[in-house]
Amino acid sequence: MTRLFDFLGAVLGLTLLSPGLLLIAALIRLAEGGPVFYRQVRVGRGGRPFRIWKFRTMVVDADRIGRALTVSGDPRVTQTGAWLRRWKLDELPQLINVLTGEMGFVGPRPELPRYVALYTESQRRVLDLRPGITDLASIAYRHESDLLEGHDDPEAYYTGTILPDKIRINLDYAARAGIWRNVKVILATLGLLAPGRV
Repeated sequence: MTRLFDFLGAVLGLTLLSPGLLLIAALIRLAEGGPVFYRQVRVGRGGRPFRIWKFRTMVVDADRIGRALTVSGDPRVTQTGAWLRRWKLDELPQLINVLTGEMGFVGPRPELPRYVALYTESQRRVLDLRPGITDLASIAYRHESDLLEGHDDPEAYYTGTILPDKIRINLDYAARAGIWRNVKVILATLGLLAPGRV
């Protein structure tokens, strides 16, 4: 039932948002040049790798000239990219991943292979879940880049503190998940519902 909800929602979303998606794509191409999309490898359900769809918000080859994490004020983020990130519009192409079944609307955000390799045996249970565009952990850490900026070693803080807490939140949510609760997470992500009411 959840998969049907995700599939139909992705079809509807891509149909309704297609003019806006084309406009954003044109803006990136005209303002920044280079590719419109960024296809990064992430780890999905069952530990299977897949390529996530995102609008490109950084300079070309940004992953080769800096850390894997993005902190506030990262110079690699383009002017257009900063605006897209502020409103989370760079995530919209992930509707394609939802359509193909690699992701759902609600589920743990898919991680980079380098971070998944650090999971403990109990943390790897999160890989039993279909990753999603949003989740309660994303809402709780919506200002993650600001949190990372205040640390001398952002990656160590992420892997040692933030990531374990995100996994805990997602495993707790999975135990009580359902379509109606997923709808409430989506509403909370859009700012239409207080996170505490999910």
